[in-house]
Amino acid sequence: MKKLFMTAVIATMLSVTAFADGGKKATTTTGEENVSYAVLEQFKSDFENAVNPVWTVTASSQKVSFTQNNVKYTAFYDSRDNEFWGVSQEVAFATVTNSMKNKIAKSYKDYEVTSVTKFEPQDGEEPVIYFVNVKNADSQLVLTLAPDGEVKNIEKI
Repeated sequence: MKKLFMTAVIATMLSVTAFADGGKKATTTTGEENVSYAVLEQFKSDFENAVNPVWTVTASSQKVSFTQNNVKYTAFYDSRDNEFWGVSQEVAFATVTNSMKNKIAKSYKDYEVTSVTKFEPQDGEEPVIYFVNVKNADSQLVLTLAPDGEVKNIEKI
């Protein structure tokens, strides 16, 4: 159940940005005034070489987009207990397995892939999840590629 909730939250965060104020805050020289002190310190510890962090804080989550070793990442934290959820990065559609590509091509043949995001959960025990944004003339969708090989339409943008 927690995995399903986190997947939905992260998919929403990848496609929609909303701002809200939350509990304990830290003010920093780089403008993270809405980020909890615990999350800010954990981020600095986990990603020591991160540059250009940009924070987005909602009632349920805190995310930071940054660059490390010339690669752009986004790290996600829970706003309630400051737990680190995991990290994502945009990847090429070529990194998706051929069977997944075939399923998307068959089920969403009127759509084109606009981006692919790879999400790696923090614990290393949960499988990597891919979120694929597709669009056509009428709509834009976020698909999740489940580890079991299933392609799910999880959100319409």
